[in-house]
Amino acid sequence: MLRHHLFLHVTLIIRAATVPTLGLIFAVPVLEFLLPVFQQLGFLSDLDESIEVYRAALELRPLGSLYRATCLNNLANSLRDRFEQRGSLSDLDEAIKLYRAALLLRPPGNYDRASALANLADSLEDKFKQCGTLADLDEAIELNLAALLLCPPGHSDRAMCLNNLAISIHDRFDQRGALSDLDEAVELHRAALLLRPPDHSERVVSLSNLALGLRDRFKQRGSLSDLDEAIELQRAALLLLCPGHPKRASSFTNLAASLRDKFQQCGALSDLDEAIELNRAALLLHSPGHSERVVSLNNLANSLRDRFEQRGSSSDLDEAIELYRAALLLCPSGHNDRSISLNNLARSLIDRFNQRGTLSDLDDAIEHHRAALLLCPPGHSLRSMSLNNLAISLRNRFHQCGTLSDLDEAIELNQAALLLCPPGHSDRSMSLNNLATSLRDRFRRCGALSELDDAIEFNRAALLLHPPGHSDRSMSLNNLANSLYDRFHQHGALFELDDAIELHRAALLLRPPDSSTGMSYRTWMNHLGSIWNSPASLMQHLVAILMLPKSWTALKFLDRHVALLSSSLRHFDVFKEATSSLAMDAFSCSIRYGDLMTAVELVEQGRAVFWTHLARFRTPIDELSLSGDPGATLADEFKRLSFRLHQSPQIRQLTMQWDDVVSRIRMLPDFSHFLLPPPFSGLQKAADEGPVIVVNASQYSCDALIIFGFRDPVHIPLDITQTEVSELSSEFQSLAEEFGSSDHQQELASILRELWKLYLESKVEYGSRIWWCPTAEFTLLPLHAAGPYEKKKDNLPHIYISSYTPTLAALIRARQQVSGDTSMQHFVAVGQANPDRGKALRCVAPELAVVAQRLSPLVSFTSLEDSGATVQGALDALRHNQWLHLACHGMPNRKQPFESSFAMRDGPLMITDIIRSHWQNPEFAFLSACHTTVGDETSLDESIHLAAAMQFSGFRSVIGSMWSVDDDVARQVVSAFYGNLVDGSGRLECTRAAVALQKAVKSLRKMKIPLEQQIVFVHIAPGTIGYHSLVQHHISCSHANVTESHGIVTLSDFAVRSTRCGLDIRKIYTSVPVASGSDKEWGEILAFAEKMVAAGRTYCWLPWGEEYLLKVLSFHSKLGWQRQQACQCVVLNHIAPKIEDYLQGLCECQDLPTLRKTAMNTSQGILDGGLNASLFGGISGTFPLPTDSSARHPCGK
Repeated sequence: MLRHHLFLHVTLIIRAATVPTLGLIFAVPVLEFLLPVFQQLGFLSDLDESIEVYRAALELRPLGSLYRATCLNNLANSLRDRFEQRGSLSDLDEAIKLYRAALLLRPPGNYDRASALANLADSLEDKFKQCGTLADLDEAIELNLAALLLCPPGHSDRAMCLNNLAISIHDRFDQRGALSDLDEAVELHRAALLLRPPDHSERVVSLSNLALGLRDRFKQRGSLSDLDEAIELQRAALLLLCPGHPKRASSFTNLAASLRDKFQQCGALSDLDEAIELNRAALLLHSPGHSERVVSLNNLANSLRDRFEQRGSSSDLDEAIELYRAALLLCPSGHNDRSISLNNLARSLIDRFNQRGTLSDLDDAIEHHRAALLLCPPGHSLRSMSLNNLAISLRNRFHQCGTLSDLDEAIELNQAALLLCPPGHSDRSMSLNNLATSLRDRFRRCGALSELDDAIEFNRAALLLHPPGHSDRSMSLNNLANSLYDRFHQHGALFELDDAIELHRAALLLRPPDSSTGMSYRTWMNHLGSIWNSPASLMQHLVAILMLPKSWTALKFLDRHVALLSSSLRHFDVFKEATSSLAMDAFSCSIRYGDLMTAVELVEQGRAVFWTHLARFRTPIDELSLSGDPGATLADEFKRLSFRLHQSPQIRQLTMQWDDVVSRIRMLPDFSHFLLPPPFSGLQKAADEGPVIVVNASQYSCDALIIFGFRDPVHIPLDITQTEVSELSSEFQSLAEEFGSSDHQQELASILRELWKLYLESKVEYGSRIWWCPTAEFTLLPLHAAGPYEKKKDNLPHIYISSYTPTLAALIRARQQVSGDTSMQHFVAVGQANPDRGKALRCVAPELAVVAQRLSPLVSFTSLEDSGATVQGALDALRHNQWLHLACHGMPNRKQPFESSFAMRDGPLMITDIIRSHWQNPEFAFLSACHTTVGDETSLDESIHLAAAMQFSGFRSVIGSMWSVDDDVARQVVSAFYGNLVDGSGRLECTRAAVALQKAVKSLRKMKIPLEQQIVFVHIAPGTIGYHSLVQHHISCSHANVTESHGIVTLSDFAVRSTRCGLDIRKIYTSVPVASGSDKEWGEILAFAEKMVAAGRTYCWLPWGEEYLLKVLSFHSKLGWQRQQACQCVVLNHIAPKIEDYLQGLCECQDLPTLRKTAMNTSQGILDGGLNASLFGGISGTFPLPTDSSARHPCGK
């Protein structure tokens, strides 16, 4: 009611003011009193009428009038208010003119001079922000400084003057970049804050202003203390703004911006999550119709886009796009921010196109960039940027659709952008590079050499603008290298190939770990690989590259850049781009050069990069953090720098700091190989328990490489091309999609026969335990099931016990994992027959019943079914159980592999859920679901599938499926499998999984089950098995026609290698209870051994303890062995405590001729006579085994 009466009075006063002279004399003083009240209450919406009253009042205050200065000031204030509402520059210009006149009437010594100086300074700063004239800003600073001098310490307006001067100087820093201005602004804000104690009404203003200054200084200098202080000040400001305060929304926004900066600095997702929530809170306070709503929409969208880049969540990106669309609707034609909103929306649409490949998103982005360009007519400061944005989008569409008109338009736009960037322009180098790239694309399409020549000249000009130390130098080096390489292929000038390789090398040394990390590496290696198809004179270049010191090899480059990347899912595309076909081509090139060990290192390093990086990053960092104060400090510093490297433009400086931290970490005890890729000598340990067969398909050749534990790899060229492998793989995939719907036995057998042609029988000993490590399209083929599929002929499953491993390092890690508390084994069976999507599974309940029947008497058994089998229920169960059986639908997503999932009652249990979980000592998982080894269709070698996720999350042993599994067959396999998984002591043993699976599958062959269901399950990862199981497998093969040994026979191989990797031989014998065991079991082993000795095989037995020695000797006697035969078995008993060191020496001895000579010339043996043992293929003789307690190494180590 009071406000209503005041409004009526002011209306009457304004009307009275229209009466000449007397009305104005009466009206003006009252209006001067009431106008601020209505401005505060918000009821005076019509500034026009009040401005006219002030004009009339000013006319009644002639020069020399006592109140003229006040009238000038009041009219200027109203005009400035109208400028802020409507943006009319004429109002601001008139206000400045009036403020100057008022200042002239308040000379030095006048009480109001300080406020007059401040008013004029504020209006000049508004003019600067509107027009960008630095002279206005400089004058504003001088005026604010003069006002401050008139407000000495103790003056009531000193805090305000300090604040005004600080703001002006901060603005000058934004224009000129002088850090001294920013430092001065921060100190002025500090001084103002000291004059505004906690109960001061303007304290919140000083808190916010100081925080903004500190945040800007952090952005310049990177000092985390500045940012931390800014966040604390902003939190304090927020506490002073209770709900309903008009500045609370801006406080939310400011704190969110600082937390987003903190996230970008340190990588803590909690900071980004909080920033998103604060931006949401600000948006709620900026309801529809609020002038700041568009800002809040953009801020929230930007934060969500950041989180999408970290976590890869499509929902975040979709929400960001919707927010950008809403912001655009609030920026209609003519709005100052419409161009920014169009560009924001276009960028996010391109992100979604890159993620999902939906062409309509790219089309929409192009249209938005066109609209943004229309808002930047000739002469507009942002026109060059808009031209480039549209050109880049059109070029992207050309790459997708091949429409030449898109590329032609892109080139025209690039040329127009370059014309707007004359020499000296900050964007000239970007325009040069963009135009060069587009011209090179058109050359590749149309073949006009003149355009390639132009592209090279533009690339050279851009490189000159990126001198050493420039953040974009690596990009320019890479672009010029690509263009020179293209011209080399046209003209054949060898010097241009040399230049291209050197430029790529220089680019790699500078390359930041962002979304373009892999391009220079991949193109460089592709260039090297293509030399194989070039004239012979070019071979010297490849040889030179392969002979480079390690610091220059591709091996180090890839490892270094991958190590710099965070373990975020958003970097999966980076890994794919960096390694697509790279490892396979490098493997092929190394083999053709004859360097088999380097081939193993390269193929290992370039495959499953995401998983490998995840494992190599997590484990050593965790160990470093727990190693003590120096290690924990270095771990924190390493994580901080690793994150900043893909967020900050200061790449070169940060990379040097990162290298320094890594060097210091490697100086710590036990961390000398921190983050280094394992050499071949380390990778060879993967074959400690049986050969690992790498089967590779490359554009240059297809090869198999058999890795043995104690001798050099063996290369086998495969008589098949990559194209033929791809065709065979496609044929098989098409066939697999029809499994279960009709009989395809003959077609499947035909494919398996083709694989049989690659069979390696002559190189891998019959009956061996083997691991397949396929690459490229070979990963989609059932190598483990190859065979002639003819009567009276064995197929591969009859000959070998097969497992798969994505990488050698994965196999080694799984074996090194230590089992948890073995006093009680905890097993959970999770079954979901009625998921939220997909048809019901009728055999899930019977399958779980079979598992329970087999295992509940032996282990702590838990079962989750139907309503209990939810996503969270399954994750919670895995926190308390180490053994898992999972029966449900498997839902592969070959386009977005991280969204592959198991179907639970309430939704999908995705790979992302699995790899983010931290389970304690998981042992074994049987994935009784379809397609659990099916991964990304565009990056087969990354092995992003459900089974791999379980393995890399810690499960030592995993059973998975390669295609659809019949519900009833799964139940039968499971029943037979768990019957064979229990060892002689009644405990589950995950290392028996491969043998148990083989026996289970063998039992199916008698039931006329379709062939595809007999071979659908595969074993992944380790599989150490006891002697008894291994012997039984050899005996079951029952082959008298044993081929000549090409290496260590299986029993010797297993024993030596088990000891070599530190296993307790006594534990290995658990399947054969020797101390109190049956004569029958020992008889089977020794009978088999005698049979193999008769076939020319030699063995090295490693019994542990006197009772084992006595048992062996007693059976020698029972079996009628003569002393000469017994000497075929080397009994290493009394040196058992030192055997590991001794075998380490044998393994590390690289000079085989010296080893052979030492063996042949040494007459000393463990037993009385010389012992004929063969620890290396093709080497026989008497080995010098030490007789004292100090084991010696051969070759004088």
